[in-house]
Amino acid sequence: MINVAVVGFGVVGSGVVELLDKNNRLFSKKIGQEIACKYILDIREFPDSPYADKFVKDFSVIENDPEINVVVETVGGATYAYDYTKRALLAGKHVVSSNKELVATHAPELLSIAREKGVCYLFEASVGGGIPIINPMYHCLAANELNKIVGIMNGTTNYILTKMVKDGITFETALKQAQELGYAERDPSADIDGIDTGRKICILASLAFGRHIHPENVMTKGIRGISLEDIYEADKQGLSVKLLGCAEKTEDGNIEIFVAPCAIPKDHPLANIEDVFNGIMVTGDAIGDCTFYGRGAGKMPTASAVGGDIIDCIKGTEKSSLYWVDADNSAFVRSFDKLDLEYFKNDIVLLKE
Repeated sequence: MINVAVVGFGVVGSGVVELLDKNNRLFSKKIGQEIACKYILDIREFPDSPYADKFVKDFSVIENDPEINVVVETVGGATYAYDYTKRALLAGKHVVSSNKELVATHAPELLSIAREKGVCYLFEASVGGGIPIINPMYHCLAANELNKIVGIMNGTTNYILTKMVKDGITFETALKQAQELGYAERDPSADIDGIDTGRKICILASLAFGRHIHPENVMTKGIRGISLEDIYEADKQGLSVKLLGCAEKTEDGNIEIFVAPCAIPKDHPLANIEDVFNGIMVTGDAIGDCTFYGRGAGKMPTASAVGGDIIDCIKGTEKSSLYWVDADNSAFVRSFDKLDLEYFKNDIVLLKE
C-alpha cells in the first residue's frame, strides 16, 4: 500500500487529492499496488470536504509516520515549503512539488539530500503546469546537447497580451479581466513583472545546462509598460508581442538568460499561442527546435503533472539522480547591458532567431 500526504489544500493540492481519488484504479494499476491519500496538511478548516477525516495541522504527523511514502508539496513560497520539503526528504520520503519558487531557489540542496537518502525530489509541475517539459528534456532529448530554451511560461501575462491584441483594450482593463476570471492574483506582481517566468526559465536552464542559475541574477522586465500603441505598431510590422523567458548557452560556456516582452515574427512557433496557454521551445544539436504546448496552469492540468511524478517516484528512485544541478558550479549570467539584444520599441526586445 502506497500512502501519500498532500501539504496544502489550495487549487493544486485539492486537485491532486481529487485526481488520486477519481483515477485511483489507474494509479494503482500503473504503480502495481494500491495507493491512497492518507493525510492533508492545511491550517484552515474544511468541515464540509469529503476528505475532512484526512486533515492534520502538524507536519510532524506526516514526517514521523513510516507509512507515508510520498509527500506532495503545494504550499508555495520558499519558507514553510522549504522546511517541510527538507524534513520529508531527511525522513526518507519522496517529495513531489509544484513550487517554482522553492525549486528555483533551493533545488541544489534539496536534490543533494534526495540523492543521499535514495529518494526522489521531482517537480514536473513547477514549469508549464500540465505541459510535460522536464521529463522530455531528460529522457526524449537525452541524446542532445541542449543549447537554447525560449518560452511563454506565464498564462496570466499571455492572456493580458492576447486581450490587448484581440479586443483592443488597455493593459489595465485586461489585467482587471484576468483578476475577475481568477487568472491573476489580487497582487499580480509576480506575473506581470516577470518574476514567475524568471523562476521557471531558471529551472529549465539549470537542468538543461547543468549549472545552477539563481533567479536574482536573471535580468527581468515585465509587461507593465506595454501600451496599445506598442501592440499596434508591432502588428503593422508583422510581429507579435509575448513575454518570454530566454536562455542560451554561448560558445564560451557561459549563459545568456533574460525575461522580457519580445517582438517575434507572426510565423514564429510561439506567436500564435494565446490566452492562458503556454509554449516552450527547446533546441538541441540533434533534434533542432522542439515545441511543447498546452495548459500552463490550472487545477487539474497541474495535478496531472504532479500525479505523473508520484507514479515515477514509486516505480523507481533512479530518477533522483537525473534531476541534478551542481550547486558549486553556478552559471555566469550576463546583464542586460552586456547582452547582444536589439530593441523593437521601448523595453520590447526584438527576438533574434
